[in-house]
Amino acid sequence: MAQVIVLENNLYEVQVGGLTLKLKSSHDLETVEKLITLVDDKINEAMALSPNMSFQNALLLSALHIAEDVVVLKQKAQKNIQSMEDQALKILTQLESSSETQLGLDL
Repeated sequence: MAQVIVLENNLYEVQVGGLTLKLKSSHDLETVEKLITLVDDKINEAMALSPNMSFQNALLLSALHIAEDVVVLKQKAQKNIQSMEDQALKILTQLESSSETQLGLDL
């Protein structure tokens, strides 16, 4: 089970994957706990898939799963940003053409 102990400002002692580590982080305690729990859960999931899997392989598989999540989320975010930019450009173009038409009528 993941465990986090605050040692000093920005210094934590964490237990993840059965290992105890000292971790320096600029994040608050709640964020560090979420990160440690995420990693610990991924390690436990990997170990549950194959009880004979080595700890090193479970760590590597966990890292790959987390990396996959990050890459997929980044791709989705990029698509959403591109879609919003396209919509904003379309709206701006419509507003600009609308203003030109309206200006022409006012003259």
